[in-house]
Amino acid sequence: MNLPAIRSITRALLSVALGVLTLSALGAEDWPQWGGPRRDFTSDARGLASSWPAAGPKQLWSRALGDGYSGVAVSDGKLYTMYREAARMWQIGKADQDVVVALDAGTGKTLWEYRYDAPHGAKMGMENGPGPHATPLVLGSRVYAVGVMAVLNCLDARTGKLLWSHDLYKEYGAPVRGRGYSSSPIAYKRTVILPVGGPGQSLMAWNQDDGSVVWKKGDLDWGPSSPLIINVDGQDQIVFFGANEVAGFDPGNGDLLWTHPHKTQWGLNIATPAWGEGNILVVSSAYNGGTRAIKLTRNGNKTTAQQLWFDNRMRVHFGTLVRIGDYAYGSSGDFGPGFLAAVDVRTGNIAWRDRSFAKANFVYADGKLIVVDEDGNLGLATVSPDGLKVLAKAPVLQSNAWTAPSLSGTRLYVRDRKSILALDLK
Repeated sequence: MNLPAIRSITRALLSVALGVLTLSALGAEDWPQWGGPRRDFTSDARGLASSWPAAGPKQLWSRALGDGYSGVAVSDGKLYTMYREAARMWQIGKADQDVVVALDAGTGKTLWEYRYDAPHGAKMGMENGPGPHATPLVLGSRVYAVGVMAVLNCLDARTGKLLWSHDLYKEYGAPVRGRGYSSSPIAYKRTVILPVGGPGQSLMAWNQDDGSVVWKKGDLDWGPSSPLIINVDGQDQIVFFGANEVAGFDPGNGDLLWTHPHKTQWGLNIATPAWGEGNILVVSSAYNGGTRAIKLTRNGNKTTAQQLWFDNRMRVHFGTLVRIGDYAYGSSGDFGPGFLAAVDVRTGNIAWRDRSFAKANFVYADGKLIVVDEDGNLGLATVSPDGLKVLAKAPVLQSNAWTAPSLSGTRLYVRDRKSILALDLK
């Protein structure tokens, strides 16, 4: 075989190999739900850059998207999120709609949309944004998405075809929320679980395949926070952060296992709790709620919840609370400027506060914190008990950036109330 032919074959093989690597990168380390693979806003992604140009990391694509704060789920080269489309003045009789949308992760192109009428209630206060708020859950060939008016839809992930649906307000009499429904669904074995509210249904579990009710339990008042699954000394538990307390339920049958009070004004416990080594659960809220750490211990069939400490100086409003080692990091502040803070989960000692960013959401990967603050700034930083070191910062969004970012491999997906964009962080 002559040299040109060998070179041609080598180039072809290299092209195929690069193509496989590119596809693998798109499918690797999916972000299939609120909070990512482990629902803790951390990722095993590697190869992230340690600095960016002044203009920020490379932008792969951007596009307009309707109103909403729904996070972006990433699975198998596709993005899933929600937005709201308001009826036009001339469209008499047409209602505002919630829209579940699937996008191509590589280009941002719309693959399908599922729309349904979701008019707000007369007394709802939606001046901070009409929603949707919750992030879709992707499980294999299905997507589970719940809109601002508490309609849970199960859709075919490939086509957007509706497979089953439940209206939590109309079917189960769940209390209507003034700011709209916001809890993101979570999976456990063959069920999908959501906080609902109302007598005997703090939480409900539905069969993933046909939507039939598997169990509904609890009389605790609903809060906006999204649940998470933890394991306490060998037992799976689902953490419910309600209006007045945090509690643990058995995700298999809904039995209440423990409760601990955590009251705040208007029952607005929003941020998802953080769980980690030592069986320590950290919960935080604004509206004078503060932060507390609870140690969970299981003895036989009984779980004991013991408060380790409480501090009202750290108050995570709706942002992410991330546990790294023995410290939890969060953006503290009720209204106005916020600051990033670090707290020792074992003692409650606040190690530091830093005002490098406005109120923010973030994810942690490759030893770095990827920050999106509400002013639309994207940041890259390292954190430790000794402090925050900002490595790079650039403006990338404009319209009230309250949505937590999603990381898949080295690709970051961020959105504000009006747009969505993809960035390459490698």
